[in-house]
Amino acid sequence: MVASKQSYYELIRDFKAQFASKTLSKSVFGPTPPNIFVGREGYPNVFVGPMVSLDAEADAKTFDSPAQWTNLTYEQIISFRSSLARGMRKQHVKKNAGEMQLAVLSQKPVDIEVEFKKPLSYAMNFSAFTAPMGPSGEFESMRLAENPVIPKKIDEFADEKIKVRDAIPELSRSFDYYYLQKLLSAGILGENKKLVPTRWSITAMDRILADDCITQVKQSPELDEISVFSNMNFDNHYEILLLPGAWEFEQFEAWSPGSYWQTQANVAHEYEPYAGRSDYAESEGGGYYAGRLACAEALSKMRRQARVVVFREIDEAYKVPLGVWQVREGVRNAFTKPPMKFNTLAEALNHLRTRLRVPLEQYLEKSSILRQKKMTEFV
Repeated sequence: MVASKQSYYELIRDFKAQFASKTLSKSVFGPTPPNIFVGREGYPNVFVGPMVSLDAEADAKTFDSPAQWTNLTYEQIISFRSSLARGMRKQHVKKNAGEMQLAVLSQKPVDIEVEFKKPLSYAMNFSAFTAPMGPSGEFESMRLAENPVIPKKIDEFADEKIKVRDAIPELSRSFDYYYLQKLLSAGILGENKKLVPTRWSITAMDRILADDCITQVKQSPELDEISVFSNMNFDNHYEILLLPGAWEFEQFEAWSPGSYWQTQANVAHEYEPYAGRSDYAESEGGGYYAGRLACAEALSKMRRQARVVVFREIDEAYKVPLGVWQVREGVRNAFTKPPMKFNTLAEALNHLRTRLRVPLEQYLEKSSILRQKKMTEFV
């Protein structure tokens, strides 16, 4: 997936050229991934609108299923996401979103018709939080052309006044993460139902699900070996070190010079002690909570607790931000591979020296976990 320095700029230029030759109308009709986008600017009066596919022949389900994208290239993701338009209309977050909410409740793509105020023009929108999106424009109306397929359990939870923090962990045992995140954003879950800006809903999902897993993890026996899990995905390199001990978590993000939004080498660090933390992870944002969730899920499946150190190194080839989903899936995929195991921390650190681009000493200077150095780890 590594490409030449100019390839992504050329890629966007090529997609612009493709759309320039097409006539985008005011009316869009066809099978669409059931989703809406909720902005955050001007909260509580925000821009809300449906996501609608401009390509009637495309597989609409894949358009909005990041778990299926890990084996794709940048070009493939940008290609189909560039055909996903966003409708926009200002409304208060407590106002019912009507048929948009019905569309999101559907587990399968539904045919919808959206009428925009004026013909769409090509544009690509990138974010460190959300997946890339194509054109956007103010819309006048939306109509569901078929009945949505709504699971009975979801319908029941939507009617009940159940706290979001209780509803999401319960529903996650039966439904996909990305489906539930859309329900949260669309204001379908919770006691006082209201729209949640998409960016906020992603972080909220990661925090709620991780907190639920960590509660279980803290009741599990401590890991009895030192392990390192690894993965490389979309020019993001992950090394995950698990150490015996009670639950603690820290994550590093090292951006190479020339990578997206970064002109010089930089290492960000965030840490969570056993008792947890209440402040927001400012230096890493959504990427921190996505990585934390993936690690908490893995330990929950192992029925173990551990001290966890995640090293995320972003290569200069990462020119196009894909959203925090790639951190979540990148760390999840690391745990699907056999780990390297070590007798001592010193051995594990020597191994990491051969794997990381940033000198290990730069991480050690910031680390809260690695500076603890229990004597038994050197034996």
